[in-house]
Amino acid sequence: MSREAQKLDCAAGAGGIGVLSLDLLGQVLEHLREPRDRKTCRLVSRAFERAEAAHRRALRVLRREPLPRLLRAFPALERLDLSACASLDDASLAAAVADAGGGLAGLRSVCLARANGVGWRGLEALVAACPKLAAVDLSHCVTAGDREAAALAAASELRDLRLDKCLAVTDMGLAKVAVGCPKLEKLSLKWCREISDIGIDLLAKKCPELRSLNISYLKVGNGSLGSISSLERLEELAMVCCSGIDDEGLELLSKGSDSLQSVDVSRCDHVTSEGLASLIDGRNFLQKLYAADCLHEIGQRFLSKLARLKETLTLLKLDGLEVSDSLLQAIARCSDLRTIDLTCCNLITNNALDSIADNCKMLECLRLESCSLINEKGLERITTCCPNLKEIDLTDCGVDDAGLCSSISDRGIAFISSNCGKLVELDLYRCNSITDDGLAALANGCKRIKLLNLCYCNKITDTGLGHLGSLEELTNLELRCLVRVTGIGISSVAIGCKNLIELDLKRCYSVDDAGLWALARYALNLRQLTISYCQVTGLGLCHLLSSLRCLQDIKMVHLSWVSIEGFEMALRAACGRLKKLKMLCGLKTVLSPELLQMLQACGCRIRWVNKPLVYKD
Repeated sequence: MSREAQKLDCAAGAGGIGVLSLDLLGQVLEHLREPRDRKTCRLVSRAFERAEAAHRRALRVLRREPLPRLLRAFPALERLDLSACASLDDASLAAAVADAGGGLAGLRSVCLARANGVGWRGLEALVAACPKLAAVDLSHCVTAGDREAAALAAASELRDLRLDKCLAVTDMGLAKVAVGCPKLEKLSLKWCREISDIGIDLLAKKCPELRSLNISYLKVGNGSLGSISSLERLEELAMVCCSGIDDEGLELLSKGSDSLQSVDVSRCDHVTSEGLASLIDGRNFLQKLYAADCLHEIGQRFLSKLARLKETLTLLKLDGLEVSDSLLQAIARCSDLRTIDLTCCNLITNNALDSIADNCKMLECLRLESCSLINEKGLERITTCCPNLKEIDLTDCGVDDAGLCSSISDRGIAFISSNCGKLVELDLYRCNSITDDGLAALANGCKRIKLLNLCYCNKITDTGLGHLGSLEELTNLELRCLVRVTGIGISSVAIGCKNLIELDLKRCYSVDDAGLWALARYALNLRQLTISYCQVTGLGLCHLLSSLRCLQDIKMVHLSWVSIEGFEMALRAACGRLKKLKMLCGLKTVLSPELLQMLQACGCRIRWVNKPLVYKD
């Protein structure tokens, strides 16, 4: 319990909380950042419980059963997240909305990402009940199509819409949205590959308020960029991997408004530096440029145009390009750069880092993964000259403990733990010099860590995981190929890390049913789990999947100790909750067709791995 929550607890015991107004108590709750502190207040005082009901603005629901009750309990909701709501479908969404009466009149934002069970009927009910609805996220609802788009088109106040990977949406569905939602400001159509130049042209005509547009992976051509150029308020445009776009399209785009501040042409194979030079020319306010894996060579005209942006450009992404030290010296003249991504630019050396250090004093993020020619000497200049640096990626670089990277040992971890008490994310992938002592130091000094990657740190044992059990805020933990870890270590993590959401145990060969039983009992918030190659049985798997009510994504390849009957029982126990499943292709022919149809009908996407089945006697 935090100090603020302890004070409120004492006040409640003294009988003073109940005399305060709900408005004042609501303001107190808004200043409590930790969910557990707000929960403490609700438990010690009914007045706080009533205040939260009256003032709560955001809600994330994990199960469909309590959804109607929750919508009634919080009538002031503005943001509703149903992306993790297991088994949500049209009927349950429509019923919950109807049961809420007029309680959703103030709802402005709904997230339904990956809610594959929701279709046009549920969306129609939701839109009808929410007259102020301004933002909807339907991304990765792979079965959503034109009828779902038409249902959303009735939300005339809609300003932000995400339809990423809604694979069945065509030009017709987009036309419905464009006509029905003329106030749209942000739209993402990533992977909606049935949309063509015709749909984009109508969108540009009907939605003049658009400020952000993502058409990545669409089969559109230069004509779309000609249409997009008419959007006078457009600030962000992403067109990753649009193979039908080339320099001619960028030339058309350059004739439009100069309001464009961010452009992403990554993996557009037919775009050259000449086309980018044309686009940049005259755009004195361009702030972000993404050009990963697309430019075969960087021309002098492009560099000269880029130099004109030296006081405005804040982000430059050139990963995968053949960038030399001399080219980077010219690029580094953009002194206001805050993010530079040079991933896999394996020609650069410490000289390039010297140029960045000398010119880019405002740098906050530097990504140098697989830049094997740099070492700790170049890094020293960066850390000395760039005081605002917050993030640096040095994966697979030639840096040792002095630079805190891939050759890091317990000594480096001890340094991190004593100087970075507010650290929330740490990636130690393949740092195989780290031992249990390093994890002890980390757990002692970095209590706020939420994301931790220890994959292939093969000296770590159950003792090390015992230290991690004290990290109460840990949500994501990757332990791939920790061959010395057993169910004992997994039990320590499950018992101590109650907020754990994602756990990767692939190739942890010594993890058995004991680890699964601990996860089933204590890791109640777990949503994503990988147990491929673990020595678990059908009994342990069945108990796990029947117990974890929030689990949505499980990868279980090569579970050689699990029989066909074990898989059947386990999957039936979780049917209706799972959204993603990864298994061996051989199981496709031996599992009952009725079970597979039931899983898919509940919105579960199964990824089959083409490897032979192996069973242990």
